[in-house]
Amino acid sequence: MTTLKVTLLILLGLYLLVGIGLYVFQERIVFRSKPLPEDYEYSFGQPFKELNLTMEDGAVLNALHFKSNEAKGIILYFHGNAGNLERWGEVVSPLTKYGYDVLVMDFRGYGKSTGVRTKQKMLSDSEEFYDHVLKEWPDEKISLYGRSMGSSFASYLVGIKNPAQLILESPFYSVADIGRRAGWIYPMNGILKFNFNNYESLKTATCPITIIHGIEDEIVPHDSGFRLYQSLDTVIAKFVAVENGRHNDLSDFDEYWDVVEELLR
Repeated sequence: MTTLKVTLLILLGLYLLVGIGLYVFQERIVFRSKPLPEDYEYSFGQPFKELNLTMEDGAVLNALHFKSNEAKGIILYFHGNAGNLERWGEVVSPLTKYGYDVLVMDFRGYGKSTGVRTKQKMLSDSEEFYDHVLKEWPDEKISLYGRSMGSSFASYLVGIKNPAQLILESPFYSVADIGRRAGWIYPMNGILKFNFNNYESLKTATCPITIIHGIEDEIVPHDSGFRLYQSLDTVIAKFVAVENGRHNDLSDFDEYWDVVEELLR
């Protein structure tokens, strides 16, 4: 066997091995979940209520409901792919200063939440939480907020529900779009079990949509969020680029808070 053939066989073997690894271990790559003990007690600097919702398959999803005095509406917030409510409670609670309650859930396997993760189950979970909010608030009082991975669930809901508005922070066009940037030689649409497609979900959106994205985002590139914006009806969509903003520091910029205040006040 020639050296060239041996080299090609080795490269093919490596290609297949890495591809199999991407398929088998992608859940660990996509979801950087951090569990918490069932008896863990949250502590924040403002009033909140902890709640648990049981899904149809028996999974129990943990959530925090932050209260605002004389709330004029509620924000249903879907967080990013790392950490749990211990961290995200600190991130979302400042939003109550604009006169909104905030409800944020932990996905399956995050924090105290339980259950097997599949794409469809997670989308259904988000719908269950929206319907839970509807028991207290009408659609026109509900704002959806999706950050990074959470943009998948907020976008999905906009496609099937009628909230007042959608705010997306550092969203992606699709998971496959991000995957191709790291593994462009692989057929991502065939490999991905969690190929959330924000551009597909938002095709039927009718509410106002605001996308906020850092120019220097090193995890979800700015152009993936801008590509999502370009796929939308510009009559309802707005794109805000934060100069020098990265993936996890947009709240350090006055421009971010100016936009949030404009949308919520």
